[in-house]
Parts: sequence; structure tokens; C-alpha cells
Amino acid sequence: MALSPSRVVDDLKELRELTGDENGAQRVAWTDTWERARAWLREKLDELPLEHEIDEAGNQWWTLRGGSERAVLIGGHIDSVPNGGWLDGALNVVAGVEVVRRLASDGEPAATVRLVEWADEEGARFGRSLFGSSAAAGSMADQDELRERRDADGVALPDAIGAHGVSLDRALEARRQLEGAAAYLELHIEQGPVLESLDLPLGVVLGTFGVERHQVTFRGQAAHAGSTPMDKRRDALAGAAKLELELREIAARVGEGAVCTMGGVVTRPGIVTSVVETAECLLDQRHLDATKLAEMLSNAEAASRRFAQEEEIDVEWERIWNIEPILFDEELVALADEAVVEMAGESRRLPSGPLHDAAEVSRAGVPTVMLFVQSLRGLSHTKLEDTREEHLELSVQALDRLADKTIARVAAG
Repeated sequence: MALSPSRVVDDLKELRELTGDENGAQRVAWTDTWERARAWLREKLDELPLEHEIDEAGNQWWTLRGGSERAVLIGGHIDSVPNGGWLDGALNVVAGVEVVRRLASDGEPAATVRLVEWADEEGARFGRSLFGSSAAAGSMADQDELRERRDADGVALPDAIGAHGVSLDRALEARRQLEGAAAYLELHIEQGPVLESLDLPLGVVLGTFGVERHQVTFRGQAAHAGSTPMDKRRDALAGAAKLELELREIAARVGEGAVCTMGGVVTRPGIVTSVVETAECLLDQRHLDATKLAEMLSNAEAASRRFAQEEEIDVEWERIWNIEPILFDEELVALADEAVVEMAGESRRLPSGPLHDAAEVSRAGVPTVMLFVQSLRGLSHTKLEDTREEHLELSVQALDRLADKTIARVAAG
């Protein structure tokens, strides 16, 4: 059976009709709509000579046995954020279905091929992203915290996943799935504007950004807005405002894709007649280079102290979360470059700002690479998310070509 990229587009549209509404995709993990999508995925693969299982973390696996037990994994996620796009996550799994369908029709591959649909990549319901892939990678070390998590309706995470046959106590047993894994391939929409700005349909991902996420709190003194002279104020918001503008300069100085974002500021007492006493800021910094990420953090901390001194206020830092930069396998990146050039005539290497399941697989020591396909207007996590159909079809061809190259490499040892 020949590869049919147009069938992937048709299947994606079918999935959109099955699990979306006028506001976008509604495949939030650990919901009935998500399970409907997973059942739909199983139906697409039922007639192929594949072994199917759902592991202890809720990940779905399909295995096509090959001449070598060493396995090439192709994967992604089918869950979405609420009111999400039709391509985020679903493209990589549905494209993987088509590649496995083609491989199965060609007879026994030189190496085993496994398709995986990771459980709860988005973390939309409980705020815990990369659930299934982190369990399989063995990096899920926050079970105690996860037991306390609740959704907006007060449902506890263990109860919600338990309704779908997953026990938090056994989730880490999914680590056995990566035994014998020799490579991991993932296709994803870019979710950003770079490829479109370069007029390129496809790109190769170098790795995922490291992230430093902090709460920065400036503390001043509340005072009457009418009776307190401007030069006598200890305005916490002034420190926050200066830091917000300085973050742009920090990112520009460090360069090479650096991004800094002050994603929220909460002021107290938060009334129009008072100088701001406290300003709590949420800060996100990302870079592909660990040294530069550390430099960005150090620069921001130093700037905050300087601004606090200038405004005669205090500043405190609290780390919320961080993850190191993850670089993908150089040999697979080179193979991906070859595949993209063969399909599109030109390739571009770029980092990924968002995290992906591929990052967890790479952390587990499995050689990993990702392909990006252009996103129109750089939009994702919205019903406006879109990619040209001809680019979607091209991305399926590139993934198929990359799979062939990787299988040959793995079979050769």
C-alpha cells in the first residue's frame, strides 16, 4: 500500500468533526471526548498486523515486529487544550498511523516499529504536562504532589485517571516501554511564526528550550494616592514595570532565540486610591543553551535588585519550576535534514520553545528528533490554528522518509 498523505488530512478532519465544536478541539485528557478520540485511533489501526497495549500510565502502543528487536518509535499525543486547534498533537499521531500503515503493507521492516499515543501531554485538566511520557521516561518524581491536584470542579487527579484505568502508584511501570528503543521520531506543527516568515514548509528541531520560571515579588508601602508626593513613594509596581522593560533588553543581549516573559502581575491593595504595596510578577525565561539561560536569570535578578534600590522597595525571588535545555540527537537531526531537503528542497534547523513528549523521551536516553511543519500566523492552542494542506501532506512524506532512514540506521546497528 502506497503512502497516502491526503488520507492523513482527511482523517484529521474526521477527528475534528468527532471531537470538536464551534469553539475548537475538546480532546482534554481524562475525559469522555478524549477516550472517543483514542477509540477512533484504535479503529484506524485494527486491521493491521500490530500488537496493541495500553501501559500503566495510559499510553497507547502499537508494535510492528521487524527483523531487529531494536525499535524505532513514532509518537505524539491526541489530547488537546480546551477550545484548541485541530492539528496540535493529533497531526503527529495520525501521520504516524499512515507511516505504520505503509510499512506494514511492505512486509517485515528491518527493525521493529512502534507507534505511541502519549497520555495527557497538555496537562490541561490538572496542570501537569507530559504525564504519560514522563512516566515512561522515569522522570515523574512528583507523585505526592500529583495526589493533591484537583481540577476546576474539585475532582482529584488520582480519581480522574483511575476512571480511565490508570493508577498513580503503578504509572512508573511504563518505563519498560522504552527498553530496546533505539530512536524516537515526532512530527509537530511549529506553533510559532519562524517557518512562515522564511517561507519554508518544514524544519528540523534542534531541541527544546530550557525553562526558568519564577515568582518575583516587589514590596513597597501602601500610601494615599492623593496625599503622597511622587518623590516620597515606595511604589512596588514601579520596580515591576522597570523589570518588565529590562527583560526585553536581557533577551536582546543574550540573543540566539532567548525569550523572557512577564506573564502576569498582581498588585495589592489593588485600588485606585493607593500606591501599590506589593507587586507579584510571574517570570518565564527560555533558551536552548544552559549557560545563556543561567546568564539571563542572573541578569534579571541583578536588575530587580537594582530597581528595588532605586525605588526604595524590597524584592524577593521564588522558583516555581525549571527544566534544563534538551538537545536532540545529532545523527538523527542530520537524517531529518536529509529527509526535509529531499521533500521540500530546503531545510531549516530551529529550537522549540514549547515542550513536547520528545523532550522526556530524550531525557530517558533515547536518540530523538522532531520535524516541524509551518503554522499559519504562528497560532496554536486556538480554533484559528491552521496549516496549508499541501504542507501537511509534505510533512507526512518527510516523516515517512525519515522513518525509512532511521530504520535502516537502527537495523545496521
